[in-house]
Amino acid sequence: MAGTRREVPNDPGRRERILDAALDVVAESGVHGTTHRRIAARAGVPLGSLTYYFEGLDGLLVQAFARLADAMSAHYRATLERAATREDAEAAVVELICGPEYATSREMALIFEMYAYANHHPEAMAIMRAWLLRSRESLKLHFPEHVCLALDVLIEGWPIHRSVERAPLDRGLVAATVRAIVGTLDPEPQEH
Repeated sequence: MAGTRREVPNDPGRRERILDAALDVVAESGVHGTTHRRIAARAGVPLGSLTYYFEGLDGLLVQAFARLADAMSAHYRATLERAATREDAEAAVVELICGPEYATSREMALIFEMYAYANHHPEAMAIMRAWLLRSRESLKLHFPEHVCLALDVLIEGWPIHRSVERAPLDRGLVAATVRAIVGTLDPEPQEH
């Protein structure tokens, strides 16, 4: 029927492509160098698409950082869900800290940008808080709450050092530290 609006959008993946492009631009140029034009060019969409889907650059950045947090939380959770024993769970924590798949160089650049951005944007700070809680919930699959807090700090902090020092971590030291924390804070594991 002529003149009616179709129910299916012309480009159903456009919004997600814009969010991914925003993360790419932030990773390359920092939040301070991120503009609507750079994001639109990277996503291969008209500039007007950004204002159609998002309320301003801040709204777009908040949603892009939420997308990052969701993706990293899903990987974090999946890594811990694969662990069948306490030893497997400890190895999963070591993998999250040292492995190549979680907290890549690109993700670390984005995390640094998100930390700085969240410091002045309450919506982004809420995303970060929710991300921390999701991480601890994933760790609770295997460890009590107080151990989860200590392990999450390691998982959060050690990759920062790796990124700043630009050197691989000593996997043996990381594993020994994880074992020491778990063994000291939860010496007789119970059902969690």
